[in-house]
Amino acid sequence: MNVSYKWLNEYVDLSGLTPEEIAERMTGGGIEIDRVESRNQGVTGVVVGYVKHKEKHPDADKLNVCKVDVGTDEELQIVCGASNVDAGQHVPVAVVGAKLPGGLHIKRAKLRGVESQGMICSAKELGLPEKLLPREQQEGILVLPSTLTLGTPIAEALGLDDAVLELDLTPNRSDCLSMLGAAYEVAALTGLDVKLPDTRIIDAAEQTADHITVAIEAPEQCLHYAARYIKGVKIAPSPLWLQNRLVAAGVRPINNIVDITNYVMLEYGQPLHAFDADRVPGGRIVVRLAREGETLQTLDDQERKLDASMLVITDGDQPIALAGVMGGASSEVTADTVNILLESARFDGGTVRKTSRQLGLRSESSVRFEKGVDPNRVLPALDRAAALMAQLAGGLVAEGIAQAGKPGAEPAKVKVGLTKINHYLGTELSSLEVKTIFARLGFAVDTLDGDVFEVSVPTRRGDIMRDVDLIEEVARLHGYDNIPTTAIEGAATPGALTAPQAIRRELRTRLTSAGLHEAVSYSFTSPALTVLFPEQTAGARPIRLAMPMSEERSVLRTSLLPQLLETAAYNRNRKNDDVALFEIGSVYHTGEETLTRLPQEKHRVAGLMTGSRRKGQWNVKAEAVDFYDAKGLLEELFRLLGVSDSIRYEAAAPAHFHPGRTAAVLLETGRGYERIGYIGQLHPEQQRDFELQDTYLFELELAPLYDAAEPAIAYKALPRFPASGRDIAVVVDHAVQAGALTAAIAQTAGELLESVEVFDIYTGERLGEGKKSVALALVYRHAERTLTDEEVTELHGKVVAQLEQSFGAELRK
Repeated sequence: MNVSYKWLNEYVDLSGLTPEEIAERMTGGGIEIDRVESRNQGVTGVVVGYVKHKEKHPDADKLNVCKVDVGTDEELQIVCGASNVDAGQHVPVAVVGAKLPGGLHIKRAKLRGVESQGMICSAKELGLPEKLLPREQQEGILVLPSTLTLGTPIAEALGLDDAVLELDLTPNRSDCLSMLGAAYEVAALTGLDVKLPDTRIIDAAEQTADHITVAIEAPEQCLHYAARYIKGVKIAPSPLWLQNRLVAAGVRPINNIVDITNYVMLEYGQPLHAFDADRVPGGRIVVRLAREGETLQTLDDQERKLDASMLVITDGDQPIALAGVMGGASSEVTADTVNILLESARFDGGTVRKTSRQLGLRSESSVRFEKGVDPNRVLPALDRAAALMAQLAGGLVAEGIAQAGKPGAEPAKVKVGLTKINHYLGTELSSLEVKTIFARLGFAVDTLDGDVFEVSVPTRRGDIMRDVDLIEEVARLHGYDNIPTTAIEGAATPGALTAPQAIRRELRTRLTSAGLHEAVSYSFTSPALTVLFPEQTAGARPIRLAMPMSEERSVLRTSLLPQLLETAAYNRNRKNDDVALFEIGSVYHTGEETLTRLPQEKHRVAGLMTGSRRKGQWNVKAEAVDFYDAKGLLEELFRLLGVSDSIRYEAAAPAHFHPGRTAAVLLETGRGYERIGYIGQLHPEQQRDFELQDTYLFELELAPLYDAAEPAIAYKALPRFPASGRDIAVVVDHAVQAGALTAAIAQTAGELLESVEVFDIYTGERLGEGKKSVALALVYRHAERTLTDEEVTELHGKVVAQLEQSFGAELRK
């Protein structure tokens, strides 16, 4: 909601308070002001002028030489290129020395040899928002009303000497979607009084009942409908002051009748609609639910298909408006309109919201009905608009109101005790202080037994229904800064992360440090993606949502990998081939066909790498990622969690992974080694489906890692005695795993083996069919003395013998 400071001053005397001070007080009172913006974007030295004479430029077909009176003794000669400039017009004139938005300074100049002593300005050049201007003002120079006094500063004439407060309202404060609502709020915060608009009407001799009848056939959706008849209006542009206020509020002026309905909507928060009465047969208004298959062409020239849940205004037969949303083209006010049927009503907010959402049609009117309008403003807003139409459009207002439904509502009665107020707020407010606060809010108060107040809450404040709502009002107006601080009583427990939370945070830090980007994807996915990677989701059934957003988001995910693949494909399609992603999130499993209990929610970490680990440069070649890049990441994570010694890898061929480049990740637990996930290359068929290069994936269950993690850092002294290294290369069958060799070596060498690493694997014809050579580097060390060559040779011989016995290994010469 945009609130004009000058307009607000009509209802509350703000003299002595700047817009910034008002904004500060409103923000302190709970109505946040996003910004305070001056309407003047940098205009100085521009005044109202009068074009006395116009003639063609002697040397330019598209330029005119104008004689302009700006209310001084000197008549100015100005060269103007606008096609719509003409003698007899009042226009904005930037005299020599003036400044315009964008830093433009006006100087004396010669245009094609003719001197120009200023500039006749367009609305755009004055910094006015083009989209909010009437269509006739969007091109050429701005033509002003002839009632303006020559020499008047243009900032005063166009309302640019104003500031706009942008209110960021919470859903419960719909009362501030109006100037009067904002006025009541400012008055309460400052202790000032509110001056209400004049709604007096001089009725014509005719009766509204002779022209209009109203009937409601959907009383649950339309609680009250009222209409007035105004005859003999003259459609014309609104007066400048009215246009200025609408533009300040972000509404585009159209004509005097439509502008008045918008003006009163902004003033009272009560939406109105004006029909051309002569285009409503017999003046009959029937409010009902639409019939299946009915259509309505709305004011935006769109044909809308209606259904039975939508509330419509009809002429007794055909729909002429969508209730609370938008009027119909068939009864639109046009330049030929003479008589007006003016509507003010109270529609059910839920019905309006549903209609607006179904049709994708949201308006200023629908926003207010959705949040709730004041039932006691339906008739005052109707009278205010009718009075303005008589004043500004020359209409005659027929006597009486045609209405149906239940008008108005009684104020809510809410009880609250002084003791409870002070207990909740930690204050020591007196009964008089609390009553004064309620009086500033405009709430009537009766004191009951003891210190209990019975407060009559005006219908404009529909958000106040309970005693705690009144306590909140007391806190706001007393001032949050004035509420004393209170020490916490009892034993306080400092907050901390749980172990799983801390582990997930460390994993995120380490993976992002390694160059991966974190993905945060929907927990909802498509059924087609849940069939991928079934070993990761063994026994799990997809859990379907009762009300999905779409088929692509209709089931809960059972694995993190499919959505990482979608993200990688999305990047690949946009020429980003090098992708490294991870996600830490939940998957959802159930073994039931029909859910009878909550599904299992499991935490997992998953990663994806594709493309190059290093881009090619002039002096180095690009290097593609491979299995060991992904495995290295996991090993770093296992080191971080202190479980490296409990991890083992086994060759595996799960569905949708490459059958020869995939391993199961096993974790040693009290029940032996258990699989916690997989790491490997995506199957070539899936790589083609997703249009990806070689892609490497991993996904691990986090719950077992939570239990096994030993994040505490273990320290040991640096070795004091030298190590002795031995390298061996053994020829074994191709099926023998290098991990099995290293495990056998570690078991045989025992505590004297410090490390064993595979540093080369070779296959070739010289070794024989089905054979490979595995080269290993062994390091021996004793913690308390230097090993002798004899000891190392003997131990190393035992290692070789064990390899020969267990695997049929042969030393490679």
